[in-house]
Amino acid sequence: MLAVAGTMSSPVPGDAGLSEPLLAGGHGSFHAGALATVAVANAHGGIKEKGAVKAKDGYWVDIPQPDALAAAADLENGGGRPLLFRNQKVKAALLYPYRSLILIRLVAVTLFIAWRIKHNNSDVMWFWVTSVVADVWFSFSWLLYQLPKFNPIKRLPDLAALRRHYDLPDGGSILPGIDAYVTTADPIDEPVLYTMNCVLSILAADYPVDRFACYLSDDSGTLILYEALVEAAKFAALWVPFCRKHSIEPRAPERYFQLKGMIYTGRSLGEFMSDYRHVQREYEELKVLLEKLPSTINERSDVYNSMKGKEGGAKATWMANGTQWPGTWIEPTENHSKGDHAGIVQIVQDQPSPKPQESLQASNVNQLNFDGVDTRLPMLVYMSRGKSPSYDHNKKAGALNSLLHISALLSNSPFVINFDCDHYINNSQALRAAMCFMLDSREGDNTAFVQFPQRFENVDPTDRYGNHNRVFFDGAMYALNGLQGPPYLGTGCMFRRLALYGIDPPRWRPNDIPVDSSKFGNSLPFLNSVVAALKQERRISPPKLDDSFLTEMELVLSSSYDEWTDWGRSVGYIYKIATEDMVTGFRIHGQGWRSMYPTMEPEAFRGTAPINLTERLYQVVRWSGGSLEMFFSHNNPLFAGHRLQLMQRIVYLNYNIYPVTSLFILLYAFCPVMWLIPQEILIQKPFTRYVLYLLSSSH
Repeated sequence: MLAVAGTMSSPVPGDAGLSEPLLAGGHGSFHAGALATVAVANAHGGIKEKGAVKAKDGYWVDIPQPDALAAAADLENGGGRPLLFRNQKVKAALLYPYRSLILIRLVAVTLFIAWRIKHNNSDVMWFWVTSVVADVWFSFSWLLYQLPKFNPIKRLPDLAALRRHYDLPDGGSILPGIDAYVTTADPIDEPVLYTMNCVLSILAADYPVDRFACYLSDDSGTLILYEALVEAAKFAALWVPFCRKHSIEPRAPERYFQLKGMIYTGRSLGEFMSDYRHVQREYEELKVLLEKLPSTINERSDVYNSMKGKEGGAKATWMANGTQWPGTWIEPTENHSKGDHAGIVQIVQDQPSPKPQESLQASNVNQLNFDGVDTRLPMLVYMSRGKSPSYDHNKKAGALNSLLHISALLSNSPFVINFDCDHYINNSQALRAAMCFMLDSREGDNTAFVQFPQRFENVDPTDRYGNHNRVFFDGAMYALNGLQGPPYLGTGCMFRRLALYGIDPPRWRPNDIPVDSSKFGNSLPFLNSVVAALKQERRISPPKLDDSFLTEMELVLSSSYDEWTDWGRSVGYIYKIATEDMVTGFRIHGQGWRSMYPTMEPEAFRGTAPINLTERLYQVVRWSGGSLEMFFSHNNPLFAGHRLQLMQRIVYLNYNIYPVTSLFILLYAFCPVMWLIPQEILIQKPFTRYVLYLLSSSH
C-alpha cells in the first residue's frame, strides 16, 4: 500500500525525547537582553558582521587566479561559466619548513629502524621481532598520513560572483535544482525536535524556492514523524518569511532562540522586536504540541479502535483524517511494524509556483507584516520506504537510495544533499556555496560531491572525547583538496546525481550510456528520469498523481526493488558495509570524479556529537570495523578504483588500516620496552615469568 497526500493533516506514535533541547547550553527561553544587544549593535555600527579575521587565516595566501580576460574568454569558448571560488595555500614561510621537517623525520625514522634491527638486546626473539614489526608499522602508518599533506589547499566560495551570474534582475534565478534529504531512524533515539529543526533550517535556506525540495526519510515508519512534519510545515509558513525579512542566522529556531546576543542585518529593525516575540511564542507552542503528539495519537487511536475495532483484535494507529496509518503501529503487528510495513509517501507541501508570492493567507501569521517578502515554501515530502522480513533493509544506505528513487520521480534535481537529522544549516548561504564548486568553469563538471566540515555545538570546553577532531577537519581535509578531494563523511555533503548513478565524469564518459532495468530497476518512469538527468533536465511541474504514477512510486519504494540490480554496488550508496559513506566516496573517486572541501564563515552546518564515553567508543568502533571491512572487500584501495590517483589511493589505504595500529599500541601498553635498556636490568630475564607476574599483579 502506498499513501500519498497533497494536503496537510495533524497530530502520531512516538515517545520520549520531544522536548529535549536541540543543543546543549540553552533552554529556548526569551532573553530580554538579546534584542537590546541587536538594537545597540546596529545603531552604533561598532560590531562587524563577520568579526575579526581569525589568527589561523593569517597562515594562508591566495593562489593567483586566471585574470578577468581569461575568465571572460572561458565563458564564450568552452566552459560557459565564470570562476566561482578561489584557492589559498599555506604561506611558503610555513610550508617549506614543514616539508623539510617531514623529510628530516623520515630520515631519522629510517635510521632508527635500521639501528633496531642491528641491535638486538632481547633474549626473547619472538618479542623482539614483534617490537620491530610494531615500530615499522608505526613508521609506515605515519608516512601514509604525512605524504598527502605536502600541498594543503583551502577553497573559498565566491557567493557574490554566483549571484551576479545566476540571479536575474527580476528576482528569478537560473541556478540548478537541489533535492535535500534528511534521514532519521527512530523518533526516540533521535528526538523529533532535532529532526524538525533540521527541516526548518533547510526550508529557510537562501536558495531559489522553486528550485529545491526537502525530503524526510523516516526509517521507523511511525505516524509521529509525519504529523510532526505537518506541524513543522505550518510553523514554517511563519518562520521562513520571518527569516527572509530579518536576515536571520542561524535558521534553526531552537538554536536561534538560544542566542543571548545577535547582530541585526535585516531591513526592518523597527518591526523586529515585535516579530521576534511573536515568532518565539509560536515556536514554544510548536514544541509543546510536538511533546504532546504521542499521547494525542494514542488517545485518538483508542477512540477509533473502540468504535471500529473488534475485541481482542490488533489495535491500529489512526491518522487525524480517520484512516489507518499504513506504517508502524503503536502496538506492532504483521505488516505494521518497524521491519514490516508498506511504503509511504506524503506530499506535505506542494511544489511552489515559479513566481514570488508576497501575500500570506495563513491565520497564524496575520499579525506580521510580510509586504515585499517572498512567502513561498519549498516542496516538502515525507517518505518511509517499504520493509519486509524477507529482504535486507541496508540501514542508512538503503534509506538514501530510496530517497534517490522517489525524488527522481517527483523533482529529479541534478544535485542532492543529505543531512543526518541531528544536523542543521548554520549558514543560510550553504547551498549556494556548494553550487560555487559544482558550477565553476575549471573543475565544476568533474566534481562529484562537495563535502562540508562537520562542526558540533554540544561539546564540552575541553573536548574530552575528541569530537571536534580538529586535526582531521582542519588539517588532513585541507591536504586532500590538493589531491582528488576529500572522502564522503556521511552528512553535509552535496552530490551530483549522475555521480551517484554510477555515471563516469565528462572526461571519461562515453557518448552512448545504456539505461536499462538490470542496472537501475524495472520502473519505466525512473528509467526516464535517469535519461532526463543525463540531459541535465529537472522536473519543473509537479507530476500528475494518477493511479499509474502511484503504482510506480509504490514500486520504487518497495523492499525488493533493488534486488538483482546494481543498486548498492555500482549505483547509489553502497550496501553491506558499516562505513557506507567512505565506500560510496571511494567508488565515485575510483571512476575519476573529484570532490571539494569548502571553507566558509559562519560554518555551513552544525550538529550534535556523542556526549558520553560509551556513545563515543561505539562510534569509533563502528568506524574502525567498517574501515577494516573495506580493506578486506572488493573495494580494497590497493586494487580497486582504476582511475584513482596514486596519492588518493594512499589516503584511502591509510583510512583502512589505521585501526591495526591499536594492536601494537596495546602491546606497548602492557609490555616493558626491554629491548632499549641494558642487560643488567632485572626484568630482562626470565621474560616470560615476568610477563605472567605483571599480568597477575594487575588484577
